Amino acid sequence: MARARNQSRTKPAATPPEPMPRSATPVVPKDSVGGRALVAVVAIMSFLASMTTGAVMLIRASASEWQSDVAREVTIQIRPAPGRDLNAEVQRAVAIARDFSPGIAEVRPYSKEESARLLEPWLGTGLALGDLPVPRLIVLKLASEPAPDLAGLRRVLAERIPGASLDDHRGWIDRMRAMATSAIVGGVLVLVLMLAATILSVAFATRSAMATNRAIIEVLHLVGAKDRFIAGQFQRHFLALGLEGGIIGGGAAIVLFALAGFAANWFAGSAAADQATALFGSFAIGVEGYLALMLQIILIAAVTAVTSRHTVRQTLDTI
Repeated sequence: MARARNQSRTKPAATPPEPMPRSATPVVPKDSVGGRALVAVVAIMSFLASMTTGAVMLIRASASEWQSDVAREVTIQIRPAPGRDLNAEVQRAVAIARDFSPGIAEVRPYSKEESARLLEPWLGTGLALGDLPVPRLIVLKLASEPAPDLAGLRRVLAERIPGASLDDHRGWIDRMRAMATSAIVGGVLVLVLMLAATILSVAFATRSAMATNRAIIEVLHLVGAKDRFIAGQFQRHFLALGLEGGIIGGGAAIVLFALAGFAANWFAGSAAADQATALFGSFAIGVEGYLALMLQIILIAAVTAVTSRHTVRQTLDTI
């Protein structure tokens, strides 16, 4: 009994088996050549899509501002004629316009020099315009309430002042609205094409990754892995790639728009800056614009992940 007790004391205790090492290697390698190429493609597509979205928002804001400015003004034009006192007729037209004051907030007649200066963008400077029959202009700023009787004003001007005409700029408003709508529709079509190109790129990259890792996928099937598990691995992989590419491309576009807005404010007051501001606005897409670009980055990443999962599900049926 003592000998058995001694043997039990000297017998080493059984050590638990060492756990099997768990591989940290993902099903789809992260730093592959195809993955880096896909990140570059998604970054380029995201940058172009963000620039298109920002440009569409700038055009829409500028067109809305143009239409608002033009709609708030009408112009009386008095054409010169031989034997007619043009200054007296301008003053008479101003008095007639002010009689319609319930709907007209301001009446501003342009002098002869100011009217001639409006022709400089087309005729250039340094020309003697004194011999040309330059019409005189009177700009009327309309009040929001009540609406002025433009038809009555047009009729009174035609009766009392021969050669006077009233232009309410409806043709310009319709043209600007058509141009802005065409630009917005074109931008949306460009975004759709870029999204389609991104989907095709992700589908090809997913098929390439599955072909490269076909042996691993077959082993996973042999050990009982479900298609949902394999598709989830690819989905997470391409979601990370899409998010990385979207952040790079969309972030670059956001920085570019921010720099453009800063430069517009910095050079405000110069001739070139004033012309650019008159054409494109202040180059500021605002908080809504930056939020739209951020949501677009998330959308591109989501489309990349969903496309990858759908492609994997279709491809697994053939394996």
